[in-house]
Amino acid sequence: MSADPRQLIRKQVRQARQLLSAEQQQQAAQTLCQQFLSLPELTTSQHIALYLHNDGEIATKDLIQALWQLGKSIYLPVLHPFTAGYLLFQRYHANTPMTCNKFGIAEPQLNCQDLKVLAELDLILTPLVAFDIRGQRIGMGGGYYDRTFAMQSLAQQRMIGLAHDCQQVASIAAETWDVSLPLVVTPSAIFRF
Repeated sequence: MSADPRQLIRKQVRQARQLLSAEQQQQAAQTLCQQFLSLPELTTSQHIALYLHNDGEIATKDLIQALWQLGKSIYLPVLHPFTAGYLLFQRYHANTPMTCNKFGIAEPQLNCQDLKVLAELDLILTPLVAFDIRGQRIGMGGGYYDRTFAMQSLAQQRMIGLAHDCQQVASIAAETWDVSLPLVVTPSAIFRF
């Protein structure tokens, strides 16, 4: 029985990004931050969903700091407490109380007053394991972003993937549930699909 091609891509790319040195990771995060800040979409965006990096993902702390300095409001994903497999987005400040979710990823302690509905988010920056030249993405395999944004075509248009350069692959076979990205930012390029 042959291995699932998506699982092979996921394994290879995760290994590649985990092999990046701390210095390479820091340099990539700083360069990605500069790339992102050059996007024209940022000018008209106030409410920006981001994520805290995990598992070798490109670090987002520099970008979060830069966006706060520009007066932008940042929102982080929180696992939905009542609807399994979905995400909520909650406002994030430097002093937001944090907790670890079931995957060991830091997220804000749920505070319903700080939640933002998807339609009110101007940009949604998503993690990914790999992406291809058509904007197809592979995540960690849980399907959280795909499920959360499946029926939100306007929100899908505001999604931006963040990745290391080594996360680009030639082609990803799309599944019916996959949500493709209109834009991916890496340290060396901005890809519009």
